[in-house]
Amino acid sequence: MTAHADRLLFGPGPSNPYPEAIEALGRPVLGHLDPDYLALMAEIADRLRAVFGTANELTLPVSGTGSAGMEACLASLLQTGEKAIIGVNGYFGERLCEVASRGGASVVRVEAPWGRALDPEDLLAAQRANPDARLLAVVAAETSTGVRNDVAPLSALADTETLLLVDAVTALGGTEVRVDDWKIDACYSASQKCLGAPPGLAPVTLSPRAVDVLRTRYEPVRSFYLDLGLLHEYYQAPAHRYHHTASSTMAYSLHAGLGRLLGEGLEQVWARHAAIGGRLQESLAKRGFGLIAEPAANRLPQLTATTLPDGLAEAPLRKALLDRYGIEVGGGLGEFAGRAWRIGMMGHAARERSVTTLLAAVDELLG
Repeated sequence: MTAHADRLLFGPGPSNPYPEAIEALGRPVLGHLDPDYLALMAEIADRLRAVFGTANELTLPVSGTGSAGMEACLASLLQTGEKAIIGVNGYFGERLCEVASRGGASVVRVEAPWGRALDPEDLLAAQRANPDARLLAVVAAETSTGVRNDVAPLSALADTETLLLVDAVTALGGTEVRVDDWKIDACYSASQKCLGAPPGLAPVTLSPRAVDVLRTRYEPVRSFYLDLGLLHEYYQAPAHRYHHTASSTMAYSLHAGLGRLLGEGLEQVWARHAAIGGRLQESLAKRGFGLIAEPAANRLPQLTATTLPDGLAEAPLRKALLDRYGIEVGGGLGEFAGRAWRIGMMGHAARERSVTTLLAAVDELLG
């Protein structure tokens, strides 16, 4: 039997899309070089520039999820044997290390305990000790622990030869991201979280100096599909060059989600996420749940990682939420596997009704 479950998606992603993004999925399919599709992609690029806070020409959605954005940036900017300094304080910092090392890079790790933010000075000190590093990468919103890492101080890298790469998969559209002001050279995200669309596209932006690194490589990008130079020629060059069969359906949906976000106002959306996340975290603490991210200033509002009250097994309760109420929350990752929940209130789900519904269900289960 085909399942058509109606879920409240309060996990780490995907989140329930904005209604406009769902409606857009029903638009007629276009060919991947249709003039209307290419015009749509140009509009998406403009909207992404507004959300990223950048004037970068090379700004586009990669076909794939956030991990495709990660691989596209690392594959396009790193060559065999080059150094990558990577901040690691959670699962997705570890994934950056894994992807970079698989691509032949030499990884320099800068670590902080899971649940704590990286110290920007530690990252900058690592760059001073490795001035030949091609890039320094950090996760702005560590989805495994609910920690917000401070990216703005890393703008000092603009005075070095090391590029700044930022994972904004969970950050973009939910908390402050300012690519140009913070002198970020490469940044990637995903359509299915705070941008309010279904999974399937990974927005990416490269600064002019990152584009220069891409253009002056001495070896080809290892991935054809994720080569940002080829994707730029496909979507944004004067004579569009076929690369792959991209989905107009997903593009329409992302276009609509971005339109809803920008129509509300970027800073207003950040404030909405902050208010909803603050209410959720305060309410969980009153019920005996623990908040993994410490101190409070380093907590993400859009993604809350929480331990359960003593004596409660997380997996059966999480299953009961899904089976009885159709509510999805995520389990813990890494060292928090089996003892934590990850609760996302992102995009369209960042609403008072989401917190009220979740807490009522939790209270019934624990009652």
